[in-house]
Amino acid sequence: MTQAVHVRAPCRLHFGMFSFGHADRPQFGGVGVMIDPPAVEVAITPGDRLSVSGSLSERAKQFVESAATAWRLKTLPPCQISVGAPSDHLGLGVGTQLGLAIAAGLRRFLELPDLSIEALAASVGRASRSAVGTYGFHLGGFIVDAGREPGKEVGWAPPTTRLKQRVALPAAWRFVLVRPANERGLAGASEADAFARLPAVPENVTQVLWRITEEEMLPSIERADCAAFGEAVYRYGRLAGECFAAVQGGPFASAEIARLVEAIRSRDIAGVGQSSWGPTVFAACASEAEAQSLAACLRDAADGIQRQITIARPNNRGAVID
Repeated sequence: MTQAVHVRAPCRLHFGMFSFGHADRPQFGGVGVMIDPPAVEVAITPGDRLSVSGSLSERAKQFVESAATAWRLKTLPPCQISVGAPSDHLGLGVGTQLGLAIAAGLRRFLELPDLSIEALAASVGRASRSAVGTYGFHLGGFIVDAGREPGKEVGWAPPTTRLKQRVALPAAWRFVLVRPANERGLAGASEADAFARLPAVPENVTQVLWRITEEEMLPSIERADCAAFGEAVYRYGRLAGECFAAVQGGPFASAEIARLVEAIRSRDIAGVGQSSWGPTVFAACASEAEAQSLAACLRDAADGIQRQITIARPNNRGAVID
């Protein structure tokens, strides 16, 4: 066994899915970006038996057990695992990053052969819907997930790949993350129930979402045009969000989030949206100075609402395993 392994995995913003509710065409998919901070950190050192400590320790232990079963290990690996992570269910993909960090770290710690990112995700039960965070863990950057092909079961059977495109984001860009304190997004059984109640995404909506991605988002990244990128992200996110109106009541998870999105856009910041189920709202800024100015305005807002505010950098590298 390796003496010690440390994994730092970036979090992700998810702008919305291309499609769901159809058996005859690709399901879910979507686009998003990897950011840091926040990040998930996992440290693995030798031990007499499995011991997990730190934030989300119970969930981390479940990922260890899932991986051990998938890899047909005779016993749980004897090691000490320490986890440092933000809260889960904030729309930042923390669960996926934690699961993949545990799996990738254990493979390195136990000196087992490398797995494809698809197989790694399958071993901890990730990417049954979105694969943005999974490919982002591996590659960083802006991720386009083509979705699960028709007829495929939930989860992956290697070597199936869903990665349509990955590009690096300009290093100068920043994302201001804002969320109302104490709110959480849907996950687990609640998320599954929500999808069961949602109507299918109309095919013409899926076509528009793909067109915005390929004809607006990707070219604007290549030109390093944050304003054009932001406007495309806002339009994509709002249209994708409307597909969840039967559960959310609109394109956003709450009236507070909707007000926050419009308040930020009124400051001439185009690229504002809700990440995944929320409650995290993001705003794309062209520079650190622009991000700091927006963050200061949000902190000084005299509306009496407590918010958590973070300035994140694009992560174009993916997870780092030492």
